[in-house]
Amino acid sequence: MSLKHGLLGLLSYQPMTGYELDKEFKRSLVYFWYAKGSQIYTELDNMEQKGWLTSERIVQEEKPNKRVYTITNEGKTEFMNWLSSPDVDINNAMNIKSAFVMRVFFAGENSTAQTLELLRSFRDVCLARNVAINEVKGDIAQEKSTYTPKQAICWEMTASYGEMMNRARIAWAEEAIVKLESMN
Repeated sequence: MSLKHGLLGLLSYQPMTGYELDKEFKRSLVYFWYAKGSQIYTELDNMEQKGWLTSERIVQEEKPNKRVYTITNEGKTEFMNWLSSPDVDINNAMNIKSAFVMRVFFAGENSTAQTLELLRSFRDVCLARNVAINEVKGDIAQEKSTYTPKQAICWEMTASYGEMMNRARIAWAEEAIVKLESMN
């Protein structure tokens, strides 16, 4: 997957501003794809140049002006071609690229206290993410009627994926903490 296809997918639901896309991305796709807000805006400009979306600048008196992005037929074709492409590398779904995990790998060079602090911080971030995941699950339940039944189920499946991955991270961190604490 690429960021552009995620954005095209979100725009296939409805037109949105860059701010709304960033917010929706962080509410839904963040559990399996990460992007900074600046990356989103850069990609939107690139996709508009390719003709995959259009934008309309809306002048507002009480608020800053905004641009509303709408997917074009060319954008829908690109999205559907990507979505139905048989070239999905399932093995890449298992790949992890994490500077955090690399730090843990080499943490034998740090003090035990430093490594425990690192692991506890990671666990706390994961615990906080559980709150966000539960909010997303609540949003999905509330907004189910906005989407087709299949769209809602697919969104539920990806939220479940994020929830299970997060539970595994918490369990791993707690196990690692116990192992390090037992060394003392």
